[in-house]
Amino acid sequence: MEKVELIIENSQSRIAVDDKLEKMIKAVVLAAISLEKFQKPVEISVTLVDNEQIREINREYRDKDMVTDVLSFPMLEFDENHQLIAEYEVGDYNYDDEVLLLGDIVISLERAKEQAEEYGHSFEREVGFLTAHSMFHLFGYDHENEHDREVMRSREEAVLEELGLTR
Repeated sequence: MEKVELIIENSQSRIAVDDKLEKMIKAVVLAAISLEKFQKPVEISVTLVDNEQIREINREYRDKDMVTDVLSFPMLEFDENHQLIAEYEVGDYNYDDEVLLLGDIVISLERAKEQAEEYGHSFEREVGFLTAHSMFHLFGYDHENEHDREVMRSREEAVLEELGLTR
């Protein structure tokens, strides 16, 4: 696997973030990259927010005034086979390291905690799922129809199972 630069920023104060949670997020990111067999050096940013912050971001960037659990902001384009198609432009690189900017992930830890309780599994498993879900969006996966939803879900579950983040 090529170089992976992961930037994790905790922008909320409602839920404690420790090294264990950050290591788990990193493990999910690396497992998703490995599963995709993506061989280029990448940078990914993960921002941890609360419900109000994600609502503001959702309103600003998606014109949806609602709380959601995770938002994905892909920077590259992939074809229907999830192969990179965009020609590299100067803006696609981090100038210092010539690392491709894969994209940004924003996770509401507050919503993740609510969903973990609702679904009856651990907070870590929920954050792991949201991280995996968002990573596959960055790789061009979507869930607009049943077939695509099943493909994406199988990728997410493969990552979670590999890391022991089961229900």
